[in-house]
Amino acid sequence: MKFRSLILSLLFILCSFKGQAQSAFNVKVVGTGSPILLFPGFGCTGEVWQGITGELSKHYECHIFTFAGFGDVPPIGRPWLSTIKEAVIQYVNSHKIRSATIIGHSLGGTLGLWLAETEPTMFKKIIVVDALPCTGALMMPNFKPENIGYDNPYNQRIREMDSTTFREMAKQQVAYMMLNKEKRSKVVEWFLEADRSTYVDGYVDLLKLDLRNALIKIPVVILAATYPNKAVIEKNYNEQYANVNEKTIYYADNAAHFIMYDQPEWFLSKITESLK
Repeated sequence: MKFRSLILSLLFILCSFKGQAQSAFNVKVVGTGSPILLFPGFGCTGEVWQGITGELSKHYECHIFTFAGFGDVPPIGRPWLSTIKEAVIQYVNSHKIRSATIIGHSLGGTLGLWLAETEPTMFKKIIVVDALPCTGALMMPNFKPENIGYDNPYNQRIREMDSTTFREMAKQQVAYMMLNKEKRSKVVEWFLEADRSTYVDGYVDLLKLDLRNALIKIPVVILAATYPNKAVIEKNYNEQYANVNEKTIYYADNAAHFIMYDQPEWFLSKITESLK
């Protein structure tokens, strides 16, 4: 009887963890070949990769993620980012994915660095698209993760903001992050579709994460946008990635945060080159 109870308990734990992995994101798989995990940036869906997956899927098995709380994926609550990270590990193990490359934009790139730190043998390369090991340090001169909380007047104001005001805020943010005016409305709509608590809490998770001293043993390729000031951006990237030994940084001129939209041909060429 004790043995039977133990087995049932283990099955319950395994099923619960599998459910967590499934609910932390949705994944669309296209193509065959060596595996690639594509992580979108904060607030975006896997559709952000549409410009390259058509070509990549001819030679690679592309696992295109949309994280919980974004697009049509239901939210999961706190802790958001660490839950996604553990669910990705479970996903890779359960699908027997070996030596995958991670391509991550913004938050997705930072998540890739975090996975490389804690799972040093699981992946073979990371291609980071306009992402830093510590976003919080870039935004806060006296950065201390412990001083960043979920509940404060600013976050509460964002949670309670009506859709019209939120849309105007999103438009301003996206205009700064993208030079391609035709694509801006799509990203604004993604932000509006996002679960509002995830939009707030998930960003707090990102700001608190500091990977500047992480030990990353696999190659890291960095595609960095140069808008609005290339000299400042180069300084930031060199400082934040100083402890990553095996790295290559490419700077995309005439591109803001969404490099895939601002310089699509350059972007695809650098991705395919880096994969080879």
